[in-house]
Amino acid sequence: MDGPQRDDAPPTHYRTVFLSDIHLGTRGCQAELLLDFLRHMTCEQMYLIGDIVDGWRMKGGWYWPQTHNDVVQKLLRLARKGATVTYIPGNHDDRVRDFCGVHFGGVVVARDAIHQTADGRRFLVLHGDEFDGVVRHAPALALAGDLAYRIVLTLNTHVNRLRRRLGFGYWSLSAFLKSKVKNALQFIDSFEQAVAAEAHRRGVDGVICGHIHKAEMRDIGGVAYINDGDWVESCTALVEHPDGRLEILEWAALRSWSMIERARVAETRAEAITAPMLETLPA
Repeated sequence: MDGPQRDDAPPTHYRTVFLSDIHLGTRGCQAELLLDFLRHMTCEQMYLIGDIVDGWRMKGGWYWPQTHNDVVQKLLRLARKGATVTYIPGNHDDRVRDFCGVHFGGVVVARDAIHQTADGRRFLVLHGDEFDGVVRHAPALALAGDLAYRIVLTLNTHVNRLRRRLGFGYWSLSAFLKSKVKNALQFIDSFEQAVAAEAHRRGVDGVICGHIHKAEMRDIGGVAYINDGDWVESCTALVEHPDGRLEILEWAALRSWSMIERARVAETRAEAITAPMLETLPA
């Protein structure tokens, strides 16, 4: 997709859309931008690859503005209109894993999936937290890291508000820190290698995952490794075109500053409400 996306542009049709790490229920969630993306696309299949609802954060207090409810309703509407929607839970919404095989409003829950593209390639689709040693073996450290990450996201909001006033474009503080901290780079590389190895073990052509909030598309030892990113900082989605071509869309980069500012105003003014979908999930 070339150039900025116009507000009046007709929806773009994709064969498949992959979304992960939306983190509904947190202040860092870019729900308005996600709604904007969903309004500008149609698809035949959608994979929700984990951390859609942030159960970790919601244990410490309820935050659910109208835009978060609108995201849930929009996803359910896609399923009602005939799109195949598969929900693969992650570590922040791991309680949903108890319901694998169950349908919620037309959305089927699965532990992982094999997706075949229009050009015949087979991809393992999973969230990826099972390949994160911190999440698996040091949950207290994972929670501490989550708190630190939320602090960075808050700083990111203030930094970008200042950058906008100075006439500069959007910039991710978290992505910058990841690129500069050696341990973070080692963690990301280890994660990518482990996920690619699992795809190789299962005999597929590639893997599509989320979890680490770093959109990426590259070859690792003959395996196509693809991460669809997140919707708290980079606002990225992976899309499959009708011919099977896969592309990572950086939605924030395709939208104007006025759109991003309207999103922040909407989030600030929204009143917290209970989401109907969440009432069907385990407490």
